[in-house]
Amino acid sequence: MDKEKKFVITINRELGSGGRTVGRKLAEKLGVPYYDKLLIQSLQEKYNLTVDEIEKEKGNKHPWLTYLRNAFVSINQNKDELWYYQMVNGEQGDMVTSEDMFKVEQQILKSVAEEQSCIIAGRSGFHIFANHPNHLSIMIQASMEYRIERVMKKQGLSREQAEKAIKHVDKMRENYVKKYTGKSRYDTRNYNLVINMDGKTEDEAVNLILSYIG
Repeated sequence: MDKEKKFVITINRELGSGGRTVGRKLAEKLGVPYYDKLLIQSLQEKYNLTVDEIEKEKGNKHPWLTYLRNAFVSINQNKDELWYYQMVNGEQGDMVTSEDMFKVEQQILKSVAEEQSCIIAGRSGFHIFANHPNHLSIMIQASMEYRIERVMKKQGLSREQAEKAIKHVDKMRENYVKKYTGKSRYDTRNYNLVINMDGKTEDEAVNLILSYIG
């Protein structure tokens, strides 16, 4: 990946690995926006976007892209905590939505990457940008014990609740990726760089990525 040219970095991560924090810190270091599931969903809800609408607007100024650029810096991190809590208590539905919704997400992310360098978390980015000329694909993972301890600490959950949340989210994310890409998110062939967070801080992981980029 050449950071002197327009680039896209996609980060897949396991719940509790610290991958979200690594992604945000990496974006700050590189001076580019960081986009994740919550922001893309809020965009879809606000503008009720469809694939046809996105295609029609290509080449024009997109009001939803302006919204996305302005919103990414102020996304409410407490929503993440609520989402994990709902996972534990079985109040959240299946993450897999519809094929149309996946296509909309795909078009949104491609439109964003056409305009600017960026970092994208999850959303099958490794697949969506597989043929992008300046793409770096990263997987952030950790041992189950590391993940449980981190989720317990960050979300104030019991060990049982944290493990239940992790296994539930792992299953849902894998189902989502397999359904829409035909691939497994755990297949290391999808990534240029795989980082195990055991024994590392988020800052150390960021520095490792920066060293890899050069």
